[in-house]
Amino acid sequence: MVEINKLSKKYNKNEILKNISLSINKGEVTAVVGPNGSGKTTLIKSILGLVKLNSGSVEVDGINIKNNFTYKNNIGYVPQVARYPENLTGNEILSLVKELRTNYEFSSQKIIESFKLSEELNKPFKNLSGGTKQKVSILIALAFNPKIIILDEPTAGLDPVSSSYFKDLILEEKEKKKTIILTSHIMSEIQELADEIIFLLDGEIKFKGTITSLLEESKESKLERAIAQLMLRE
Repeated sequence: MVEINKLSKKYNKNEILKNISLSINKGEVTAVVGPNGSGKTTLIKSILGLVKLNSGSVEVDGINIKNNFTYKNNIGYVPQVARYPENLTGNEILSLVKELRTNYEFSSQKIIESFKLSEELNKPFKNLSGGTKQKVSILIALAFNPKIIILDEPTAGLDPVSSSYFKDLILEEKEKKKTIILTSHIMSEIQELADEIIFLLDGEIKFKGTITSLLEESKESKLERAIAQLMLRE
């Protein structure tokens, strides 16, 4: 579903991604992990077409994203920090997105009820708590039935009940054969949700494979300890 070939990205002389090639499969949750500054966010922004590549290519659902924006209609994106027009209510933001995303199936009621958002959506976005802003961001990303879901620290600010519901929701989306890309610093969350894991360090892929294979290779039962071993090797 997502094919990255020899991707490199520099900011001035700082090389953030170094000749990365990888495939991200349909119907799986793929986690991208690594320490701060490893290139995770730049990789996500490359798939979203938010940065200009120095070299290499990105294909989404068979479409080369260079000079193309239509592929983004198939993506639901939850950023680490939700930023929407501050003076609009949640309902007004939803209406705005509906106008932009025409001809797409829209289904929001289940998410609204589970996150208890009915009253919150009538308030200006600036007046919402950080956790509620994140819930609105999740709602906007998933309500339009995207083929690809990109989640950047999605449970940041969520209470335990909302976080648990969110995980169930993602597993339901996986059952629908969606392509899901997840970044998180919570290794237990990744171990619970992800099929494959990509470990980035200094802009290079140091491991790509199933979580099961990484745990077996490291002889660890917890993912955070297996990741710590990878970091200590370098």
